[in-house]
Amino acid sequence: MADPGLEELLRELAPQVLGVLVRRYGQFDACEDATQEAMLQAVVQWRAEGIPASPRGWLVTVGSRRLIDELRSESARRRRELDAAGEVLQSEVPGEGVPDGDDSLVLLFLCCHPSLSGPSQIALTLRAVGGLTTAQIAAAFLVPEATMAQRISRAKQAIKASGARFAMPEPAERDARLRIVLHVLYLIFNEGYTATAGPDLVAPRLSAEAIRLARLLRRLLTADAEVAGLLALMLLTDARRAARVGPDGSLVPLDEQDRGAWDRGRIAEGVALISETLPRGQVGPYQVQAAIAAVHDEAQTMDATDWPQILGLYDLLERITPGPLVTLNRAVAVAMVAGPAAGLDALSALDSDRRLATYHRVLATRAHLLQMSGDRAGAAACFREAARRTTSLPERRYLAGRAQRLAGK
Repeated sequence: MADPGLEELLRELAPQVLGVLVRRYGQFDACEDATQEAMLQAVVQWRAEGIPASPRGWLVTVGSRRLIDELRSESARRRRELDAAGEVLQSEVPGEGVPDGDDSLVLLFLCCHPSLSGPSQIALTLRAVGGLTTAQIAAAFLVPEATMAQRISRAKQAIKASGARFAMPEPAERDARLRIVLHVLYLIFNEGYTATAGPDLVAPRLSAEAIRLARLLRRLLTADAEVAGLLALMLLTDARRAARVGPDGSLVPLDEQDRGAWDRGRIAEGVALISETLPRGQVGPYQVQAAIAAVHDEAQTMDATDWPQILGLYDLLERITPGPLVTLNRAVAVAMVAGPAAGLDALSALDSDRRLATYHRVLATRAHLLQMSGDRAGAAACFREAARRTTSLPERRYLAGRAQRLAGK
């Protein structure tokens, strides 16, 4: 889409329009298709004629017409009922009778329904709440459009089969579902910040969309500390994005980045968010990760980084949500505080986990710590193996280059 302002407006309106249609007509899958059709028609018509006085009402009207036409063709049994609905619709003035409420939060919870797989939750969230087309989502994840279309279609059918209502979950379920929503947005951001496969290190559209949706969630749930923590984490991490990629698309590690290229506006916003949130009370994992990112971002140089504070935060994170990735990152902090031997000892806690034996980030971290300890041959071997294991071409080039330099080639 050539007009960024129009694209932003349509993506902001997409979940609101879908929410209105689902409340009116039910059938999430059909309403989602109708919303997408209305968005595509808006791109063509608004470019030619200008944005209408009530863009939300216009989209609801067009989506409703598309939905009524589709339902009419589906079932003769419901023809009389749908004709009545159609008569009301033909007299409807775009923009009138459209409720003011925003159902974006309900949609987020619905798209992250526990009956869906992780990839399906991500795809459906990006389409229904993010307003991205199937082609855009497929391109971001480097899969054929037909494959992504099938994934989204299966997700919508799973929602239908689950009997899920278009309503906020009951209080007992809400907290658990919110954790899924936060995790989905976290995964979308991470895929954008470091693409798991393909020729590019980053997929900026995905990280930007994750931040946009986190801002939306923050606006809807202003009192939730973990929502604020996730947004702060995204901002503080994304602030380094421009410095992570060299002119040729190569990976630039943290200790070699030009910190003058970091986005100071995002850093200030992220630090303010986490500074406001942490003193409130119960601390969650996203808040702790945001605090770690803030310590990195506030350091003027790598040597000036407060590694003891980072290690203390990782100790806290390990108590809150223990896991292999926390152990991996903590091992680096241990090495920076107590030396590479201590870091390698901390990393050895992962040796018994067979799932991680060939994980490229574990291998790369071990290589880094071996290099710090003076074992150039061992480090080179680990870097080579890590390069072989990753599916990201920029990461592969970086890791292979480290191995070659250590081997003196």
